[in-house]
Amino acid sequence: MSNKTLAIIKPDAVGNGFTGKIIDRIIEAGFKVQAARLIHLSREKAEGFYAVHKERPFYNDLVDFMTSGPCMPMALEKEDAVNSFRSLIGATNPADAEAGTIRKDFAENIQNNAVHGSDSDKNAQKEIAYFYTSNEILDY
Repeated sequence: MSNKTLAIIKPDAVGNGFTGKIIDRIIEAGFKVQAARLIHLSREKAEGFYAVHKERPFYNDLVDFMTSGPCMPMALEKEDAVNSFRSLIGATNPADAEAGTIRKDFAENIQNNAVHGSDSDKNAQKEIAYFYTSNEILDY
């Protein structure tokens, strides 16, 4: 699983019509999309996914944002997937992101930052399993 990562195209990017452009960037960067679906997270599902942040002051705003519209979780595969994807998306705050990164080009602000990417191989494994069963991950 160390060559997989979870990406989520967040509600702001979906709502602004950037889904296809973001997926194009992901594929152009050499990632294989092994699972993807457009979903509208329930509050319970968003709270579970972001439970690690429950004690942080931004938690409720994050859950509200992630349940505000459809998003697209994707299981991606590539050598060194976690680090490669984090480089592709750029800094969490789009104001600090490098030119040409997904967040620099498509994010609105630090919360509405267009995409989520796993921060470690261990979390990638957990996060992918949160959205997909092993039978839904297509290896091709």
